[in-house]
Amino acid sequence: MAQYMKIPPKAIVHAFPNSLHVQEMVYTEPLSCSVHGVERAEVGLGDVVVVSGCGAIGLGIVAAARLRGPSRLVAVDLNDDRLEVARECGADVVLNPKKDDVVETVRSMTSGYGCDVYMEASGAPSSVEQGLQCCRKAANFLEFSVFTAPTTVDWTVIGDTKELNIKGGHCSGDRGYATAIDMLRRGLLPTDKIVSHSLGLGDVVEGIDMVLDGKKSIKVTVDPQLE
Repeated sequence: MAQYMKIPPKAIVHAFPNSLHVQEMVYTEPLSCSVHGVERAEVGLGDVVVVSGCGAIGLGIVAAARLRGPSRLVAVDLNDDRLEVARECGADVVLNPKKDDVVETVRSMTSGYGCDVYMEASGAPSSVEQGLQCCRKAANFLEFSVFTAPTTVDWTVIGDTKELNIKGGHCSGDRGYATAIDMLRRGLLPTDKIVSHSLGLGDVVEGIDMVLDGKKSIKVTVDPQLE
């Protein structure tokens, strides 16, 4: 939030097209992480893909996965408003675990086999267990979220039962920023709904509370120019 930045001489600097508004630009870093996550998960043409967690990262994952040509793209979240945004990001099916049996739905749409790729972006231990059940044998499981406590699962499912490919994801990778900027330029996401709130410096605490609550906001930004 400073007026100036010192940029190292070897830093990679990306230019934004003039068509993008600052409220779109601020979503570049989270979206670049999402792009990297999809690359790590190796989403392929015709795959059945499940994305669990529709926050700023998860919604970006949905949009980036859509570009890979999955046959079915499923978004999972406990918040129906976020699921509606996920539809706009490219999800074919949206499921709320409070109302829907996610595992049974995924299995029924895949003739009982399960999904090819499961990407966990919620940080909920139950989402990890849900993912292990959703996956078919030899599926790719990507863990991209941050947890507040250790998560315990049956590793027999990962090894002996399904031979799953478990991958971790973090930050934006090598090409994330360039791809994210191009996605924003092409208008592939409803950025105005993902960057849901912009507050002034005097409302920082309110913004933090909104993020912690997570019911009425997705991505909250602070703009020092706002009063």
